[in-house]
Amino acid sequence: MKSVLVYIADDSGLEARLQAGLDLTRSLGGHLHCLRVNPYNPQMAFDGVTGMSVMYDIGKLSREQDAQLRASIEKKLAGEDVPWEYREENAEASRGLSKNSALVDIIVLSSASGDDDTGLPLGILGDVLHNVTAPVVVQPNAVKKFDACGSALVAWNGSFEAGNALRAAVPLLKMASDVQILTVEEDKGHDLPPLVASEYLAHHGIKTEINNPSTGKLPVQDVLLNEAENMQAAYLVMGAYGHSRAREFLFGGVTRSLFKNSPVPLVVSH
Repeated sequence: MKSVLVYIADDSGLEARLQAGLDLTRSLGGHLHCLRVNPYNPQMAFDGVTGMSVMYDIGKLSREQDAQLRASIEKKLAGEDVPWEYREENAEASRGLSKNSALVDIIVLSSASGDDDTGLPLGILGDVLHNVTAPVVVQPNAVKKFDACGSALVAWNGSFEAGNALRAAVPLLKMASDVQILTVEEDKGHDLPPLVASEYLAHHGIKTEINNPSTGKLPVQDVLLNEAENMQAAYLVMGAYGHSRAREFLFGGVTRSLFKNSPVPLVVSH
C-alpha cells in the first residue's frame, strides 16, 4: 500500500482530507496523489449566442477558481516531507475518482459530517464505493489527522463486505498498536465467525482481541461508536452497504449512519 489518492475540492472537508492523506503517505512511505475533479470546466460551448456566453463565463470562472485552489494546495505541499503530485480532470466527482482509482491503493474522501454540504459527500461516497476496489478512508471534517499507528477497531459480522474490508486494511493493521475485532449480534446468519478473522490476521503477524459486547437494544452503529470511544480507536475498519444501496439510503442503515456520525475515520470497502 503505497499510492494514496486524495480528493481535492474547495469544501469544508478539504483540510481534514489533505492532512489525513499526508499522514497516511508518511506512515506508508508512499506517494500522495491529489486529484481535482471538476465538471464545470467545459471544453466546448453550446450553439447560440446566449448559450456560448454563459458557458464561456462559467468556464472562465471555473478555471480561475481551479488555479487559485491549485496554487493554495501546491504552496502547502511544498513544505511537506512526502512525494506528491497534483492532477486535474474535467469530470463529475465520483466518475473522475473512480476512473483514477485503478492504480491507487487507498482513497481519502470526506464523511457526511459537515453541516454545510452533507448531501454531496454522501452521494460521492456511495458512488465511489460501488465502483472502486481500493479501500476508502472516510474522514470526518473535524479530524485533521490519521494515526495509522494508533488503536484499530474492526467491525465484524462475517459478511462478504466485512471480509473485503479486513483484507484491504491489512497493511494499515500491521502498523496499529492494538487491533480489536468487534462482533455485534444481528438478525441474520453469516458463514465466517470472528475467530476466522482473527486467525486470518494472525497469518499476517497481527495480534488481535475479539470483543463481543452486550448490546441490549442498541442499534449496531451505536455499539460500534461506543466501543470506538471506549478503546480510543484511531480508526474503524468496516464493510459498507451490506444491504442494497437504495435500501440504505431510504431506511438509514449502519453504513449511512456511520458516514454521518462517526467521530473517528473509517476505512471502508464494499
